[in-house]
Order: sequence, then C-alpha cells, then structure tokens
Amino acid sequence: MFIQVLTLSIIFFLTLPFFFLSLIKSSRSKKPSTPNVLPKRYPLIGSYVDIKSNQSNRLEWITRILKNCPSATYTLHHILGYRQIFTANPDNVQHILKTHFNNYPKGEFFINVFFDFLGNGIFNADGEAWKFERQVSSHEFNTRSLRKFVETVVDAELNDRLVPMLSGAVTGKTVLDLQDVLQRFAFDNICKIAFGYDPECLLPSLPQTEFADAFEDATHLSSERFRAPITLTWRIKRFFNVGSEKKLKIAISQVRDFSKKIVREKKQELATKSSLDSVDILSRFLNSGHSDENFTTDIVISFILAGRDTTSAALTWFFWLIHKHPEVEKEILKEIKEKSDMLVFEEVKDMAYIHASLCESMRLYPPVPTDSKRAVADDVLPDGTVVKKGSVVTYAPYAMGRMENIWGSDWEEFKPERWLQRDEAGKWSFVGRDPHTYPVFQAGPRICLGKEMAFLQMKRVVAGTLRRFKVVPAVEEGFQPEFVSYMTAKMKGGFPIKVEERGKLD
Repeated sequence: MFIQVLTLSIIFFLTLPFFFLSLIKSSRSKKPSTPNVLPKRYPLIGSYVDIKSNQSNRLEWITRILKNCPSATYTLHHILGYRQIFTANPDNVQHILKTHFNNYPKGEFFINVFFDFLGNGIFNADGEAWKFERQVSSHEFNTRSLRKFVETVVDAELNDRLVPMLSGAVTGKTVLDLQDVLQRFAFDNICKIAFGYDPECLLPSLPQTEFADAFEDATHLSSERFRAPITLTWRIKRFFNVGSEKKLKIAISQVRDFSKKIVREKKQELATKSSLDSVDILSRFLNSGHSDENFTTDIVISFILAGRDTTSAALTWFFWLIHKHPEVEKEILKEIKEKSDMLVFEEVKDMAYIHASLCESMRLYPPVPTDSKRAVADDVLPDGTVVKKGSVVTYAPYAMGRMENIWGSDWEEFKPERWLQRDEAGKWSFVGRDPHTYPVFQAGPRICLGKEMAFLQMKRVVAGTLRRFKVVPAVEEGFQPEFVSYMTAKMKGGFPIKVEERGKLD
C-alpha cells in the first residue's frame, strides 16, 4: 500500500510544473470568462485549472457547459488523461440507465470512495450483490403494511412534533431554520421506518444527538472525497489518518457501532418472540431470514441516507418557491381545503396540484443533482459521444431541468401546470414525464424504490403545514438562496423563516 501511495505521489509531483505553468498563463489572461467558453485543456493536467477555479460553483459551471454543447454532452479531461463525460441528453440517459444498464454500474471508484461509510449497502453495490439486495428490498417496499406503517410514523411526527414546533414559533415570534427542522423531521422518520428507533431530533429544544451529528459528518466528508479534484489527496490523508479523513473515520465508527447495536437488540428481541410487533424495515429483513449483521447494517444505513436528506431538500426548496409564487400557494390551499383534516391514503394520492408542485420544485432543485456510472466496456452514446472503458459517465438532473429543448422557453419559470391537465369536469390530473427526461428518481432497473414513500411523506407535510401556517422567509429583500450539493443538495446557510397562523383557507 505504501509503495502504491509513494508511486502515485511521485507521478503527481512530476505534473506540478505543468500545473503551475498553466495556472500562471491563466492568471495573466485579462479576458473574463463567459458562459460560452468551454474549459481549456493542457497536457497532463487536462482542464484542472478550470476545474479547480470552478470548484465552488461546479454545478452551475457544468450546466453552462452542457447548455453550450449541441448534444448537451461534454467530455471533461482531468489529470493524467482521466476523462469524465457529462450529459443532459435524455437519449443518453436512457442508454446509460436502461438499455445498456449492464455496461454502466456504479463502478469501482464510486464504491471505494463510499465503502467505509456504506459498505456493501444497496446504494454502493453492483452486480449480483446489488441484484440480491434489490430483490429483497423491492419485496419489502411493495407491502401494504409498510405503507401503512410509514403513514402512521409520518402522521405522528407531523402532529406531535412538527406542528407544535411551528405553532410555538408563531406564539414566540421566533425565527426557525426550516431546512434544519425538515432535516430533523426526516431523520426521525427514516430512523423509525428503517430501524424502529426514534432519535428524537425534532424536540422543542432541537437537541444535538451523537448519531445524527455523526451521520451528517460521515455523509459530508464522504462526498468531499468524491468531489476532490485529485483523489490522491484524501487517500494519503486516510493512509496517515490525519485531517478530514481522521474525522471521517471517527464519524463512520460512531454510525456503524450504533447501527450494529440496534441490529443486535432487534435480533435479541426476535429471539425471545415468535414475531416482532414492529414492521420497520430492519425487523422485516430479520424476520425474512436475512440476519447477517454486516448485511443488515449496510442496507439500513443506505436507506437512512436515501430518506434523510432527499425529502428535506425537496421540501426546503418547495417552501421557498411557493412563497415566491403566491398564485401557486393559492391553488395548493384550494386543493387542501377540499380534503379532510385527517388525510387518508386515497386523499393524499389524489392531491394532483401538490404532486405537480413538488415535481416542478425538484425539476429546478433536484435532491440529487448529478449521478455517475463507470463504463465496463467501450461504447458509443446515442448522440455519438465515444465512451472508453473505465470512463466515468455522469448524467445531470440539475442541468436537465434547465434545458430549453426539454422544457421549453419558459424553463426558468416555476410552473406546476406543465405537469397537469384538466378533465372535462375541470379537475386537475397529473401528467408525468418519462424518467429519462426527468431522472430525479433515477430510471431503469435502479429506479428509486422509495419514490412513492417520499411523495406520501412530502404531500402530508405540505398539507399539514399549509393548512394551519404561512411560511415567510426571514431574509432581506432581494435575497437569493444558493443551491449547494454534497451527496444530496442543500440550501447554503439554511432557510430562516417566520411562521404565521393561517386564520382560514381562502
């Protein structure tokens, strides 16, 4: 291992003169960069200078590049000839995620980056291991009893914690960070659904909990590995156990130790009972005979990761957008008013306008703005882009939501009606888009198992919140939030709000 690290270090330092030469040349240029200029490429270091200089706004930079490419596809050159293909072309996305699925797995690089945290969990597995976990998980997700359990958990968290917290903010005239509140809400929910464990993050005191904090650190620092322009950097730090890698190791240890403790307790409970009263995902796996500790720990951590930030990110941006578009909020309130105070499943399912508003929000601000695969063999994408074996191919839902050729000249507008049509009676009905045009929940064999569960949770939160409260951003006039991405997306700096009691639904 040491020889390998040393060899890579020597190669890296040999390229440094070229890097500095390019950097000096770039810094002497007086011409400002424009959206139409594609990255410059140099021998050995590729487009490292542009990659480094755009690291803080990487997503917008990649989007500008793709919008300026005829087929919305671009090959980015990294150090030492490493290539990464970015695409916002629906035909390419279908090719990668469905028709040539077997040629585009997660890949060894992605798995190695996240292995310390996710192990062999479903979101970090390929091949037969993935097929097995997908089959087992799919069976459990398709049961009516799990859906009912999710409804019960979400309603309890909503009525017993979220609504009282918002009501308290009205009475105390306090400012809340809605992003933090929604993350706590989602974390409580997914832990109860996945583990049958309540971390109690959304208590009135907004407590700091070791498990939640460790999970946040593990998520953030693992994603920083993936975003690093030079992977050698984090590998060296991990080898010597210093800096961010030392902090990551501690966080992962806390997450996995706690998760294994829960697994052992569930096993003991199962051993003393003929069946478990709980219907959480962990109990279901153990009851079905999948009792290997590492397997169950890996898969439950993956589910927590999937359910923790995705729904909270989607809802954060949703509440921002409806405040900016009161005409949309008015239509949402009209739909809520037509339903009962205690929503049943069919009523939630029938909320077409809210469903469309959430889809439109995620079009502009997808919880997972990019996703990458690695080519197993040479290939050619439908638009003619040549893919060499080992190349990383990244499709970008964030960029796709901003493509005029997909969404029209009004793509910048927040417009739920683009997802709707009225029937003869004047009632809205939802009209979805194919998953390759709108790959927010992935597509093909890896399409998100928890999609319906996510919509169930989000629609209940929207109805339960807006029925009673008006969410008002506590920001200065002209404030524009910044979209940032780690493993999932966030609003930089949080979302400060004030809450007003809604007298009646107009």
